[in-house]
Amino acid sequence: MGLLPRTSLLGLLLLLLLLLGQGTTQARTSPGENTLEEQLWPEWQSLKSFPFSCNSKKSGSDVPSNSVHSLSPSDIKLVAAIGNVETPPDSGTDDLEKQEWTEGEEPQACMGVVTVLSDVIRHFNPSVLRPVCSPGKGVVPRNGAEDLWIQAKELVRNMKENQQLDFQNDWKLISVFFSNTSQCHLCPSAQQQRHVTSSMDQLTRMLDYLHQEVPKAFVNLVDLSEALRGSHQGTPLSPTAEPCRCSGETSWLSKVVTQWAYQETWEQLLASSKYNEQKSFAVVFQPFFYETALPPPSGERPLLDPTVLALTLWNSMMEPAGQKDEPFSAKERRPVKCPSQENPYLFTYRNSNYLPSLLKSHAKFEVREGTEIRCPDKDPSDTIPTSVHRLKLADIKVIGALGDSLTAGNGAGSKPGDVLDVLTQYRGLSWSAGGDQNLSSVTTLPNILREFNPSLKGFSVGTGRENSPGAFLNQAVAGARAEDLPVQARRLVDLMKNYTNINFQEDWKLITLFIGGNDLCNVCNDPVRYSPQNFTDNIGKALDILHAEVPRAFVNLVKILEIISLRELYQEKNVSCPKLILRNLCPCVLKFDDNSAELASLIEVNKKYQEGTHQLVESGQYDTREDFTVVVQPFFEEVEMPKTPEGLPDSSFFAPDCFHFSSKAHACAARALWNNMLEPVGQKTRRHKFEDKINIPCPDQVWPFLSTYKNAVQDHGSQLLCSDRAPSASPPTSVHTLRPADIQVVAALGDSLTAGNGIGSKPNDLSDVTTQYRGLSYSSGGDSYLEKVTTLPNILRKFNGNLTGYAVGTGNASDTNAFLNQAVPGTKAKELASQVQTLIQKMKDDHRVNFYEDWKVITVLIGGSDLCDYCTDSNLYSAANFFDHLRNALDILHREVPRALVNLVDFMSPRIMRHVFLGNPDKCPVQQASILCNCVLTPRESSQELARLEAVTRAYQSSMRELVESGRYDTREDFSVVLQPFFYNIQLPILADGRPDVSFFAPDCLHPNQKFHSQLSRALWVNMLEPLGKKTDTLDLTTDIPLPCPAQNEPFLRTPRNSNYTYPTKPSIENWGSDFLCEEWNPSNSVPTSVHELRPADIKVVAALGDSLTTAVGARPSNSSDLPTSWRGLSWSIGGDGDLGTHTTLPNILKKFNPKIFGFSTGTQEETAGLNAAVEGARARDMPAQAQDLMERMKNSPEINLQKDWKLITIFIGTNDLCHYCENKESHSAREYVWHIQQALDVLYEELPRAFVNVVEVMELAGLHQGQGGKCVMPLAAQSNCTCLRGSQENSLEMQELKTVNWDFQSGLSRLSYQYVQREDFAVVVQPFFQNTLVPLNDRGGADLTFFSEDCFHFSERGHAEMATALWNNMLEPVGQKTTSNNFTYSRTKLKCPSPGRPYLCTLRNSRLLQDQAKADPPVLIWAVPVAAGGGLVVGVGTVMAWRALRGRQRENPPLSLNTMSF
Repeated sequence: MGLLPRTSLLGLLLLLLLLLGQGTTQARTSPGENTLEEQLWPEWQSLKSFPFSCNSKKSGSDVPSNSVHSLSPSDIKLVAAIGNVETPPDSGTDDLEKQEWTEGEEPQACMGVVTVLSDVIRHFNPSVLRPVCSPGKGVVPRNGAEDLWIQAKELVRNMKENQQLDFQNDWKLISVFFSNTSQCHLCPSAQQQRHVTSSMDQLTRMLDYLHQEVPKAFVNLVDLSEALRGSHQGTPLSPTAEPCRCSGETSWLSKVVTQWAYQETWEQLLASSKYNEQKSFAVVFQPFFYETALPPPSGERPLLDPTVLALTLWNSMMEPAGQKDEPFSAKERRPVKCPSQENPYLFTYRNSNYLPSLLKSHAKFEVREGTEIRCPDKDPSDTIPTSVHRLKLADIKVIGALGDSLTAGNGAGSKPGDVLDVLTQYRGLSWSAGGDQNLSSVTTLPNILREFNPSLKGFSVGTGRENSPGAFLNQAVAGARAEDLPVQARRLVDLMKNYTNINFQEDWKLITLFIGGNDLCNVCNDPVRYSPQNFTDNIGKALDILHAEVPRAFVNLVKILEIISLRELYQEKNVSCPKLILRNLCPCVLKFDDNSAELASLIEVNKKYQEGTHQLVESGQYDTREDFTVVVQPFFEEVEMPKTPEGLPDSSFFAPDCFHFSSKAHACAARALWNNMLEPVGQKTRRHKFEDKINIPCPDQVWPFLSTYKNAVQDHGSQLLCSDRAPSASPPTSVHTLRPADIQVVAALGDSLTAGNGIGSKPNDLSDVTTQYRGLSYSSGGDSYLEKVTTLPNILRKFNGNLTGYAVGTGNASDTNAFLNQAVPGTKAKELASQVQTLIQKMKDDHRVNFYEDWKVITVLIGGSDLCDYCTDSNLYSAANFFDHLRNALDILHREVPRALVNLVDFMSPRIMRHVFLGNPDKCPVQQASILCNCVLTPRESSQELARLEAVTRAYQSSMRELVESGRYDTREDFSVVLQPFFYNIQLPILADGRPDVSFFAPDCLHPNQKFHSQLSRALWVNMLEPLGKKTDTLDLTTDIPLPCPAQNEPFLRTPRNSNYTYPTKPSIENWGSDFLCEEWNPSNSVPTSVHELRPADIKVVAALGDSLTTAVGARPSNSSDLPTSWRGLSWSIGGDGDLGTHTTLPNILKKFNPKIFGFSTGTQEETAGLNAAVEGARARDMPAQAQDLMERMKNSPEINLQKDWKLITIFIGTNDLCHYCENKESHSAREYVWHIQQALDVLYEELPRAFVNVVEVMELAGLHQGQGGKCVMPLAAQSNCTCLRGSQENSLEMQELKTVNWDFQSGLSRLSYQYVQREDFAVVVQPFFQNTLVPLNDRGGADLTFFSEDCFHFSERGHAEMATALWNNMLEPVGQKTTSNNFTYSRTKLKCPSPGRPYLCTLRNSRLLQDQAKADPPVLIWAVPVAAGGGLVVGVGTVMAWRALRGRQRENPPLSLNTMSF
């Protein structure tokens, strides 16, 4: 907040202050008047704007505490303060007027702080008294300590005179504010200790007085030295600023550490003082430190708002002594902290269980563990090599390093708890440059290299900074950032040139560069300065210096680690760390919440730092000389926080500040770097667990050179560095204990990608793409061997040389050399089952395969060809059909193939194919796009066709996940299907001109070439070894993918069971809307005169007749015990709430074609029912009246042109007729039922032009009731009884009779269509989707009650959505080919589309049935008889099958007893 700008107004305020009281300032109020604090500091009243959710009931007991160590906020009766808290507008000014102004503001600032504190206390104790403040008497008192003593006396006098305060028995909260004009508190060690002791001596008189005179007091000793830095104000302990010359280092790290030590010194001094010995008195140090150790910019005054100061002080009081680690922030207002239920009191040293930091750690000092390396060949090359790509370890003569404090070795040798010693740079222990002692006692990279060349030079020894003699060529600087590297590089080059023992031109040099931690720790404070681009550029400048000037050099560029893991150490309460240091050293990593945007941004920058270093080196710009190279060593890239056996972060890997490495971590880093240097490029280890021992391997005897980009394995081969390649001790009987070496047969199914089309084609040989290079196929190729050709079989052959089934060479699936690669180019999901049958037969017939005993890995990839033709027939290639076909094929494998692990691989995204193909028109055959993959390559960007394709792609992928996660294939011990998701997200390499890199593709720019297939093989292998739930679903084609080894403790190919993985439950569905993927939206060119040429877009009016299923009773849960609500706006046939994206209803579908359609219902009120004439409880006998009512509404509506507008009317009735059939069988017979509906149709036929009428067959009510398995026990809030179902058993005669009547109702309606064929503009179409109603089942085979309302009889919103979808699809299906059952499987893409060949709503005539059948008498459809018979079979057999799973539970839960029912 800002201070009042005018001195005249300030004078008036001061006068008011004097009028209200002399001496000690205390707030006083009168009825109807503002308090002093309200007048002087209106901003104090903004406390309500701070998040304050403390529960006063939890903060203490009703009985006041008798000990300061159990003092809760509710016990405090008075809040008071002494000392000055002013913040002058310009601390450097000499302007007298402003000094006087500041002098006047002193009591205001002090009152501001105590008033806010008092307001906080009032939340817990409403009877807290008005606060008291006794500030100093002058701007710069002659003696600060004396002034505080005087203020203390004034405060005590005031408290004793306060009639409202029981001085002896009431608890007081007193804050003493002081500051240090000297900066010696930022000096290290002895100077700091002397300064704190001196300050304490000056405060003793005041504290002694309070201690002796004031009973029951909690005293905050508040040090504002940091907060008021740059100001000569406050209550200084000496009248003038004392010069202080700190000895030693004054870096950022030094200031942070000494700042913490200053606080710790105060804590230790007070904790052991006499002021904390009694039960009625305590003094607690409350520090105020900036968020960084460095002072704020000149002129910045963080304490302009006393509210911020007060709440910061309160939050400090809520933290245990010794754990007050949250620095003060002038920029952000932090939430107000609350007393916890476990610790509802103010923290003292005693109740905080405070121990001095140096005493906290009882860990034994780390013994420096050495290492042994016994290699058969430690000799150098026969002659000094001239190429860096033929460099042996013993050839290296000079070692150097660049970086920050992690390379400088800060704290590496510090004893546990000795935080100040972190300032010591133990360069001799540094992982990349240290040379203390030897390898048997200290593990570092130089000490390992000295085992190969004892004459190695350049390593650092002992302790000291970069300019100390022992540092030598370790030129890392503590606190350095990437921008400092060029200076370090220049100094390193000069040292090497000038050192007489180094032959600069001839000696081979190893230089390790590691930087980035400090950049990431500060990126949020200056995102531009520390941007990924600047980070990479600055590293590039340093490398440029080395590349330009240093001959014969191998440079390790170590990737920055994932710094986010530091949060684990910071947040773990059971690990003792100086969190103030951590927070100040790395604020951008530690100060943000877990799910914050800032933290997400940091993670992204961290990733870009890593990617940037990789791209910098892989550009090849440092491989232009034969004697120089830079190699990225990524062992830190995915390093995890080391853990103890108890699962806690292991602080033994860290220096006492919990930020720098201990000697233990330096040793691990040295081993990991050594491993990386020997691992081929592209196969380097990225993830290490430092708590696991990292072995030091010997160089390969065949290839003993340091790995570079140029000497890496050629010809797309790979190396597998697994030592344990043995099979199981005996052949496993469970797929969940299957090792790679147990696999004896490999096979593959799919399309042209698996068949290998174009893998080996030369770049411009388009015609060769038809060649099937099966021997190079990622999942089944067996050409050559792994070091030359990377394929899954070649990897598996490293474990089992007798592997069989793989393909070699080229040819078709029927060729002998294809063997068990039975993929066929162009295969759609529909043909996959045929491939499966062929594969099974080949495995049974071939003598090389023991079909019943051999373990098999079968890889399936399908879907791309379906998508290429999707637009030609969206129904044929629908997601539902894809699901069915894939399930069919996997079912056959599951049923017939023993001992098999099936890899189900996702297909390549069509968008990737488009991006490559269309992004390179000069290299790709764009003229043949329609031939190669029409539906993927020809749609325009942002077109509806492309949007539909992407939606269908997602639906395909979802189908695959749904199928696998159903558990359908986990029922046998020797069989499992595992979804391998590495293909889900493909990251394409982009060239400098912005175009996709086609070097990964065959000449058609669609099929992957060998370079791409090699990456697919590696990614598949990685996926197979990754536990479910942790599988990589992204493939970056430019990334080096090393081939991992099976885990030692779990060396199995991973399945759900051995991953301890439970398939995720389906995510909650926000709504039951649908996605519409249709192309034909337009109406007819002119308004049609024939109903047989009626397009959906021609419909202008929609209406409905029926009962409570059409008024949508209970579509949503009721909020009361009243009768269920009719949610007409959600009704399947007439509701219009929202849009199709959120609510699937027939009108919302039609809105896609005609947004101005009229008549639909909205909401729940009668007034918004529109043309929904349905009535709850209605029966067939009520239909004529509803039809008349509807006609009147249409005639009276000014929105409807009765003669010209096309109308769609849906009639659905009969449930109540069935419910009450047994009461009066004659009046509710099928004949009466049909006759009443016919009367209603007559009304419409005679009076309504241009109408299409849907008559929906009644559902099978008995099946609906019984299928719920007696699970519904909720009372039915309805209007009448469903007599015929009450107490009925499934096989009773009554139930059988009801089913017969139900069928008679359905079959009777089927004749109605033929009775209204004389008019050209009127049609009645029976929609039979409810004819064979089966209860929807959940994943466990039980009735899925989410389709039903609370009464378990009406439909829920989900059920209405399913009905709307089924009705719409029926309307587009020709008569005679309509679906007679509903697929209750949730999908947003089930809606069918009008096709160019059939754009109309289907009638008898345009279904080509009317002409032949019109001659029949009586007008019964010829297909009605077989459908009736077949339908009866479906109901009879299908219903029994669907319910059989439910019947086993019906003995436990008797069938539902229906009380009341209405539809």
